[in-house]
Amino acid sequence: MNIKWVYWIATGLLALMYVAGGVFYLSSISVVQGMFANFGYPAYIVPVLGVVKLAAAATILSRISVALSDLAYAGMFFHLILAAGAHIGIADWAGLPPSLIGLVLLAVSFLTQNRARRKQSPHGSLDALRGASA
Repeated sequence: MNIKWVYWIATGLLALMYVAGGVFYLSSISVVQGMFANFGYPAYIVPVLGVVKLAAAATILSRISVALSDLAYAGMFFHLILAAGAHIGIADWAGLPPSLIGLVLLAVSFLTQNRARRKQSPHGSLDALRGASA
């Protein structure tokens, strides 16, 4: 399969995941705040996280700025790692798979971006990863 297809499928699914989450967070704030209470998180973070999820998806899809896109990837990485840790922390095993799937999609999208996009990231490629280990 062409690497561009791999990139766009992974990126599209990742963006869809973030858009769906952001819309859910913003359209059902009280429900999500109740879910976040189980994790011990403050209620005020829900609308902020909803907006940030939408902005992150728009940023990686539009790639207005490579630096901003790389920052969005980093934010998604930390969000997904922390989400996985939160689900593990309260033994919510049913909530764990989406964050793990998101991490896989994120890794594939980030590592294939330079082969599929005109604006190149100095960080996002398999070549950069190989160069760091050499």
